[in-house]
Amino acid sequence: MPSAIDELDARLLRLLEEDPHVGVLGASRALGVARGTVQSRLDKLVRRGAIRSFAPQVDPAGLGYPVMAFSTLEIRQGTRDGQVMDHLRTIPEVLEAHTITGSGDVMIRLVARDNGDLQRVIDLIDGHPLVARSSTVICLSTPIPFRTMPLVEPAASAAGR
Repeated sequence: MPSAIDELDARLLRLLEEDPHVGVLGASRALGVARGTVQSRLDKLVRRGAIRSFAPQVDPAGLGYPVMAFSTLEIRQGTRDGQVMDHLRTIPEVLEAHTITGSGDVMIRLVARDNGDLQRVIDLIDGHPLVARSSTVICLSTPIPFRTMPLVEPAASAAGR
């Protein structure tokens, strides 16, 4: 499979990571390329899905949700998880959900205001009739937060092969 980015794309992504406010004109100056080239590259990266959003990264702790946890859900056998996903979407504290392999069926990341609030959120999740069982672990710290920039260099290098 061909790489979705080249070295200029990688430089642009690194620049946007370092300075999200740079803008197209600032990026063109910093990279030494035409403004139209930067805009074209941004459009291509968005179209290919390499850039998903230009929205701010909101920290749940900054909104009053400092407790983060991960839950593995087991869904009742013989059912589809669509109803459970619809239910999870109604719970604002559920940040993401992934169908998984292994002993569980769904892995979710959730947040809460404190441990008592976490119990409330878990009870909401477990209250769905198709959730057979859940197992929750509380995150104590996040030494490596969600990141994608380490993938940029290898993706760009693969393009040159």
